[in-house]
Amino acid sequence: MCWSARADLVVGGAVTAVGVLCLVRTHRAGRPERLPLAALPLVLGVHQLIEAAVWLGADGDLPAGPATWARTAWAVIALPLLPLLVPVGVRRAALDAGRARRRLLTALVLLGILVAVPLAHAVATHPVAATAHAHTLDYRIGVPHPALLLAGYLLATVGALLLSGDRVLRRLGVLTAGAALLCALLWRLAYISTWCALAALASALLLHWTSAPERQRREGD
Repeated sequence: MCWSARADLVVGGAVTAVGVLCLVRTHRAGRPERLPLAALPLVLGVHQLIEAAVWLGADGDLPAGPATWARTAWAVIALPLLPLLVPVGVRRAALDAGRARRRLLTALVLLGILVAVPLAHAVATHPVAATAHAHTLDYRIGVPHPALLLAGYLLATVGALLLSGDRVLRRLGVLTAGAALLCALLWRLAYISTWCALAALASALLLHWTSAPERQRREGD
């Protein structure tokens, strides 16, 4: 996964290819409301490819300027983008869900915005540092109230998937929640890096989501 530049290239390339296929299938199905969520594997695949450049910078194999840009680009995707993209994508895809479920998803979109704003400010105003620790990367950004923002981040992203009303998306939510717990237990210093890598692998489930018939995926509201 994110254990080296080469591993990131392999995982990132594979997940990026899955993401392109998700978008192609969604476009051919004529369901534009699903495009934001179908783009998630592509975003996470590119994210892993960017982290390969971060590894090169941490190892001294990339000049300082490109290494800085790579760390910043990685942080932009990991921090402010994902807590917006996931709940917005789920809410957009849930046009056929019941009113109560749509209201809950709208609340998670608002939570994602509340989380993304201070995270975006932190990335814009603090240099992003990345240090290798036992074959993982530990990112330091200077995020205020990290525990509170992390709780809101996970609630907005994982919570939206669990409340989506779609069996495949709910399964993805369970997997990403499990990945978050595993990373917290095993890779505390490199939590966000390892979680993003496992989430990228789990997002391959969206390839099934873009192809499974609607009636087989929906749950009752």
